[in-house]
Amino acid sequence: MAGPDGIPKGRYGERVSERDWNRPEDPDEPSEGAAGSDPLARAAFGPRQRSPLATTIAILAAIAVIVSLLATVWTEVLWFDSVKLTSVFTTRLGAQLVLGIGGGLITAALVWSSLWYGYRSRPIYAPVTPQQDALDRYRAALEPLRRVGTIAVPLVVGLVSGLGASSQWETLLLWRNQQPFGVNDPHFGLDVGFFVFALPWWTFLVAFLSMAVILAALAAAFTHYVYGGLQLANRGRDTTRAALVHLSSLLAVVVLLRAASYWLERFALSLQTSRLMTGVQYTDANAVLPTKAILAVASVMCAAMFLSVVWTRSWRLPVIGTVLLVVVSVVVGGIFPALIQSLKVTPSELSLESDYLAKNITATRAAYGLDQIKVTPYRPTAVASQEKLRETAGAIPGVRLVDPNVVQPTFKQLHAVRNYYAFPDTLDVDRYTLDGVSTDVVVAVRELDLAGVPAGQRNWLTDHTVYTHGYGVVAAYGNRQSDGQPVFIESSIPAGTALGEYEPRIYFGEQSPLYSVVGAPQGQAPREFDYPAQGDTQQVNTTYAGQGGVALDNALKRLAYGIKYREINFLLSDAVNANSRLLDIRAPRERVERVAPWLTLDGNVYPSIVDGRVVWIVDGYTSTASYPNSQISQMATSTSDSTTVNRRAVTSLEQGQVNYIRNSVKATVDAFDGSVNLYQWDESDPILKAWMGAFPGVVRPLSDISASLMSHLRYPEDLLKIQRTLLARYHVTDPGTLFNGQANWRVPSDPTQETRNTDQPAYYLSIAMPGQATPEFSLTTTFIPAGTRDTREILTGFLAADSNAGSSAGKRADGYGTLRLLELPPDSNVNGPGQVQNSINSSSQSSKAFSLTLSQFLSSARQQGNSVILGNLLALPMADGMLFVQPIYLQGSASNPFPLGRAIVVTFGDKLAWSDTLNGALNELFGGQVAPTTPTTPTTPTTPTTPTTPTTPPSTDPGSPLATAIADAQKAFADGEAALRAGDFTAYGEAQKRLKDALARAAAASPTGSFTVTPTPAPTS
Repeated sequence: MAGPDGIPKGRYGERVSERDWNRPEDPDEPSEGAAGSDPLARAAFGPRQRSPLATTIAILAAIAVIVSLLATVWTEVLWFDSVKLTSVFTTRLGAQLVLGIGGGLITAALVWSSLWYGYRSRPIYAPVTPQQDALDRYRAALEPLRRVGTIAVPLVVGLVSGLGASSQWETLLLWRNQQPFGVNDPHFGLDVGFFVFALPWWTFLVAFLSMAVILAALAAAFTHYVYGGLQLANRGRDTTRAALVHLSSLLAVVVLLRAASYWLERFALSLQTSRLMTGVQYTDANAVLPTKAILAVASVMCAAMFLSVVWTRSWRLPVIGTVLLVVVSVVVGGIFPALIQSLKVTPSELSLESDYLAKNITATRAAYGLDQIKVTPYRPTAVASQEKLRETAGAIPGVRLVDPNVVQPTFKQLHAVRNYYAFPDTLDVDRYTLDGVSTDVVVAVRELDLAGVPAGQRNWLTDHTVYTHGYGVVAAYGNRQSDGQPVFIESSIPAGTALGEYEPRIYFGEQSPLYSVVGAPQGQAPREFDYPAQGDTQQVNTTYAGQGGVALDNALKRLAYGIKYREINFLLSDAVNANSRLLDIRAPRERVERVAPWLTLDGNVYPSIVDGRVVWIVDGYTSTASYPNSQISQMATSTSDSTTVNRRAVTSLEQGQVNYIRNSVKATVDAFDGSVNLYQWDESDPILKAWMGAFPGVVRPLSDISASLMSHLRYPEDLLKIQRTLLARYHVTDPGTLFNGQANWRVPSDPTQETRNTDQPAYYLSIAMPGQATPEFSLTTTFIPAGTRDTREILTGFLAADSNAGSSAGKRADGYGTLRLLELPPDSNVNGPGQVQNSINSSSQSSKAFSLTLSQFLSSARQQGNSVILGNLLALPMADGMLFVQPIYLQGSASNPFPLGRAIVVTFGDKLAWSDTLNGALNELFGGQVAPTTPTTPTTPTTPTTPTTPTTPPSTDPGSPLATAIADAQKAFADGEAALRAGDFTAYGEAQKRLKDALARAAAASPTGSFTVTPTPAPTS
C-alpha cells in the first residue's frame, strides 16, 4: 500500500524502498537474507529450525532442573517436618511468594501494558523524517519477534523484580505484625515502632513502585519511538496524542513517587550517621527537614505539569518543572544546608548540637541496654590490707586457672582416645554444682572427626553409616591444676556420672559429618561404631534409637535424597532401608538459623548436660538498624577479638549494622535427636513479639525452661562485646563530654597475642564485685583510654555482666544481666592489661618455688625449645584494688606436644609475684596466707605443738580470759575446717579472722611461756 504522499508503506506503516516494493514475490529467487549476508534480514526470515537432538537435550535438561528443584524443595519440607516446625517453612515461603508474585505481576503488567499500548496506538502512517527512514529496517527486524517479545520481556523483567521483592519478606512480616515500643521519637513524636516496623516497609514500597513505573515508562518510550508515535524532531510536534497521554501519565506517577520518597526521607534523618553521631542534628532539624517538605510539595506540582501535557500537547511545562525541581533540590536540598552547617553550626557546634547529642545519648543507652547500668566510682589502692584481703578471700577459689583457648591440645592428647575424635579449638566455660558448690568448669564434647579415620577405611559406607557420631563430655575444674594438667571431672569411656547420668552419643554437633544414615531393622546386628573398648572386639557398636532426622521409609524419599546429595547408594545400598533415618544439617547454629532465620546468633555455641541429655545452647539476638537517634555499630567489627581471629570454633557476628539489640531468645539443640527449642528470654522486646506474631508457636515461653537448663544459661559474649564498644564512648551522659571525646575509652588489645593487634576477649569467671557478698559467675572486660596503640595503658574501667541465670524453673535470677561498671578516676595509675603483660614479660622477680627469676624462667624455657604460651590475663577487683592473674603454659617440641601450666603470675598495684600455684603466688604477693584455692582433698592440719610449761601455771578456770580465748580459738579452728569442707571460703576467711583474734587474746592472757595453735594450712592447688 502507499501513503498519501505516494511513498510505498509496509504492513505496519514502515517505509519500504522502491526496489523492495516492486520486487516480485518469487519463492525460488534467492535473497540476501536467505544467503545470510544481512543480520537484520536473517532476523526477518526467522531462526533456523533446531535439530531433533538439540530439542531432546533441551527438554531433558529442563526435566533434570525441575526434578532437582522438586527434590530440593521436598527434602526441605521433610527437614522442617523432622523438627516439627513446618510452619516456619510455609510462612516464610508464603511471604516470599506474595512479594515475589505480587511484585513480579505489578512490574510485568506495567511493562506489558506499555508495550501493548505503545504498539496498539501507533500511527497508521508514520511521519516522513530521516529518523523514520533509519527505523524502517529495525521495525522489519523486530516484527517477527514482536509477539514473543511482548510476552517474554515483561516476564523476564517481572521475574527479576519479583525475585528482588521476595528478599524483603522479613520487612513485610514485621510490618504486618508490628508492635509498639512505648517510647516516642523526640523529633517527630512517633512511636519508635514506626521507624523499626513501618518506615522500612513504606520505603521499600515506594522504591519498588518507582522502579516498576520507570521500567514501564522506558518500555513505553521505546515502543512509541520505534513505531512512530514519539517524535524527537521538530520539538516533538508530530508526537501522537496517545503517546503524550501515555508518557506524561507515567512520568507524573514517577514524580509523585519521588514526592513520597522526599516525605519519607524526613523520618530517615533520625537514622542518618555523621562524623559526630547518628540521628537528627541541628542542620537536619533547621534546614534539611524543611527542604524535604518543600521538595515533596514541589514534586507534586511538577507531576501536575506532566499531566498538563495532555491538554497543552507541549513538553515545555514539564521540562521547566523538572529543571526547577532539580535546581531546588540542589540549592535548597544541598547548598542551603551546607551553608547552615559551615557558617552557623561549625563555629558554635557544641552549643548548637548539645540538645541533639543529649537525645542521641538517651536513645543509644536505651537501645543497647546501657540505661540500667550500675556505675560505681572505684579508686584502687596499690597496697592491700590484711583485713580487706580476708573480706574478699572468698573470690580467690573462683579464679579460673585453666584457659579454654589454650588447653584444647591437652584435652585432645589426654582424652580424645582415638584420632577420629576431636575437640573444638577453643573450649567453653560452664557451671556445675559439685559437692553442693557451684563450680566453674571447662567443658567440651568428644566429637567425631572423619579426617582421623585411616584412609584405607574411608568409603561411602563407613563415612555415612558406620562413623556416625561422637561420644561423651570431657570436663575439668576451671580453677585446679595437677602437675600442670587440668583436673578432670568427667572424661571416661563409657561415660561417667560425675556430672550426672546422661546420653553420651553426639549425633548433632559442630563437627558432625555432612549426613549419616542410621537405624536398622529390629534384630539386625548393630552397624554404627559407638566407642572403642578392650577385649576381642576392640569396639562397641550401636544402632540409633532416637527420633531425629528424616525417616527414609519409602523409595521416593530415598530418591529425593539421592538427587540432593548426588549419591546413587541411597537406592542401591542395603544400609539404606525402610528403618533408616537420614541425619543432615547437623551443626547447632545452622539448625537454629533455619528454624529462626530472623535471629542473629551468637558466635559461641556451647554444650551442657541438661536433664540427662547433652544440649547445645545458642544465644539468639533480635536487632535492627532503625532505632531513631541511636548510634550505629558495625556488628562484625564490634564482635571481633583475638579469639574470633585465631580460632574457628568462635566467630564474630555477620557483616551488618545495628543500633538496637536484645538477647531475646535462648535456643537449644539436642545432641542426640537434633530437636530444636526456642525460648522467649526477653519478654518485653517488641521485635521478638512481632516475630512471635509472624511465627506463632515457634518460640516457647520462658516458663517452659527447666531448672536444669536455667542453671547453664549465661550472659552472651557477643552482646557484651557490642555493649562494651558503645560503652567506651557512651559511659558519659554529658553532651559536652561526649562531644569533646576526651573521656573516650577503648577495649585493650589482647596482650597475650604477640603477633596480632586484636581486641582482648571478654572472660567468664566467678568474681565478687564491690557490694556483692559472694562471688557470682560473670562475663568481664576492661577499658583503657582511647588513643593510639602507643598510648600508655592505664585502667579506666572494669565491666562485669552478671551471668548467673539461677536454677529455678521458668524464672531468671533477679540479678541476671545486671551490668556493673567500676569507673576509675582520671588520675588513677592502675596499669592496664598491656602494661601488666609488659611487667610480666620483663620481670626479674624471684619465687620460692623456682631457682630462676621470672624473665630467666621464660627465657630458659624458650632456649630449651619449649613454646611459652601466655594464658588469659584475668582482672579481678579485690581488696579495694585490682588483682591480675595469668597462667603460663609450656609446650614441648616433641611429637604431639600439648601445653602444661607451669607457673602462675599475679600482680596487685606495682607488686608482682609468681609461683607454681595460685596460692603460692598470692602468699608471696601479700606476704602471708590469703585464702586457699579449692582443693581436691583438704590437707590434714598440723598437730598443735605442746605448749611450753609456764613458770606460773595459767588459770584454767573456765571463766578466765585465757580459757575463753582458747575455747574461741578451738571453735574458730573447727568452723574453718567445716567451711573448708563445704567450699564456703567466705566463712573460712571469717573463721581465720576469729582464730587470729582468739590467739592474740590467749597470748595476752598467758602470764609466761608460749602457747601455739597452728591453723589449717593452705591446701595444695
